[in-house]
Amino acid sequence: MKAMTRRERVVATLNHQPVDRCALLEQLSFNPRVIADWTGKPVDGFEYTVDDICAVIRQTCDLVMPPAAPRGTARVTSSDGFVIQNDNWTAWHVSRPFGDEEGARDWLLARTAGIRAATFDPARARDDYRRYMLDLQSRIGDTVILNFSGTGFCTSFDRMGLELFTYFQLDYPEVLKAYMEASVAYELRRVHAVADPALSPVILIPEDFATKQGPIFPPEFLHEYHYPYVRQLADAWHEHGITALYHSDGNWKKVIPDLKACNVDGFYCLEPNCGMDVVELKNTWPGLVWAGGVDGVDLLERGTPEQVRAEVQRHIRSTNALETGGMFVASSSEINPPIPPENFRAMVEAVWEEGNDAVV
Repeated sequence: MKAMTRRERVVATLNHQPVDRCALLEQLSFNPRVIADWTGKPVDGFEYTVDDICAVIRQTCDLVMPPAAPRGTARVTSSDGFVIQNDNWTAWHVSRPFGDEEGARDWLLARTAGIRAATFDPARARDDYRRYMLDLQSRIGDTVILNFSGTGFCTSFDRMGLELFTYFQLDYPEVLKAYMEASVAYELRRVHAVADPALSPVILIPEDFATKQGPIFPPEFLHEYHYPYVRQLADAWHEHGITALYHSDGNWKKVIPDLKACNVDGFYCLEPNCGMDVVELKNTWPGLVWAGGVDGVDLLERGTPEQVRAEVQRHIRSTNALETGGMFVASSSEINPPIPPENFRAMVEAVWEEGNDAVV
């Protein structure tokens, strides 16, 4: 059997080609016990560095989201008045600078104006992005970087809160539309400045829009304010030869055809407890790339290493992923702090153990 490099394995997976073993994708920034397990260093609380995270990445991942240092526990106020409480690996809004839909409107109008007024230097953006990516690459070895490209959609309703956003978008649809147009126009300029398949062959478009029961928003809303902009971003990355994956939590199974029509190439974050089983999805939609189906809560947090191994084996064997590519093994969220290090290690080792003897 000919062993692949990590990049070769990632590219083959994206192109639905045979792989020597399945590629492993993760976000590894926020589990102190996993950091300690793979670095051999004692870790007190969240006292570790990005370099420590990179050391774990070098040993485990084929494809990884950019590592981030722990957030700390400070309460901070953003430049536009949001009070945010950090808690090392997560954060939440304590208060907003508005309390009604009129205030939300005024905030989004100001944000839109700021986006439109922002200067953009393509050469500088290209140089900054390239410098960042190459520096990170030097720290994680040959693991491939999965960076992000967003439409701004989540920002609007996350900052407002879902209830207030519902009233706002009914009263001021033109304000939301103007914001989406400005936000995506700016991101498209950035894409065309920085996109380079030599830096990474794949990008993630992360836009949560679903609960356990299904999409939060009705179809007509998504067709107006979401799907067209996802398609614009996917098409822009494709122009540069880069695969575009889409992310949302929850159960969005019913709108897979709509998302596929946005020209995304596949999906990350499949929550089994929400009805998103990677085996069913990959076998039903074999032309798409699937990632993130190892349950990050009931299984990785509360299961045994043996149960983790069995689930990884089911994913690989029941989808013929070694022969067909098209699937990354990954948790359904990220390797969060409650996950025992022995369960993450079991997931990694199960991937390593399931090799493809047919690859020569």
